[in-house]
Amino acid sequence: MFTQELSELKRRMDGALDALKQEFGGLRTGRASVSLLDPVMVDAYGTSTPISQVGTVTVPEPRMIAVQVWDQGMVPAVEKAIRDAGLGLNPIGDKNLVRVPMPDLNEERRKELTKIAGKYAEQSRISIRNIRRDGMEQVKKLEKDSGLSQDEARKASQEVQDVTDSHIKKVDVMLAEKEKDILSI
Repeated sequence: MFTQELSELKRRMDGALDALKQEFGGLRTGRASVSLLDPVMVDAYGTSTPISQVGTVTVPEPRMIAVQVWDQGMVPAVEKAIRDAGLGLNPIGDKNLVRVPMPDLNEERRKELTKIAGKYAEQSRISIRNIRRDGMEQVKKLEKDSGLSQDEARKASQEVQDVTDSHIKKVDVMLAEKEKDILSI
């Protein structure tokens, strides 16, 4: 009876984990990654466009991102967008290719990035707890409206809590991996 609602709660919690993965992808660890440029929006032909729609983003070597811009006239706009994105990157344009070298991270910046990762993880935990609260309210409503017995309601509440605990644990594992990744030189 409650399985459909439980699967919906799992789906929403998985969405919170996906959002966290996306946030972590934007945190620079000193190694080049295509996902690092995902939040960059280029002013192309009067509209704000994701960088992936004006060129091909690749990682030709571990400390370099390359953007093969399809329209050579867009190269200055791509350079400006990367520079203005607040990622601390300095792109170099060459015909229709924009190279983005990855600078070394100093110790202070690494610690700052781990704090930011911690904030992202906490936001994800809060989202998961809010979803749990919705699930618990659904259980109470079912108990009141459709005559769910106290034992069934208690079991359903425990299932919601178990799903929540497993997702919180996944957030903690993702955070530990990201911190290790950031702090490794």
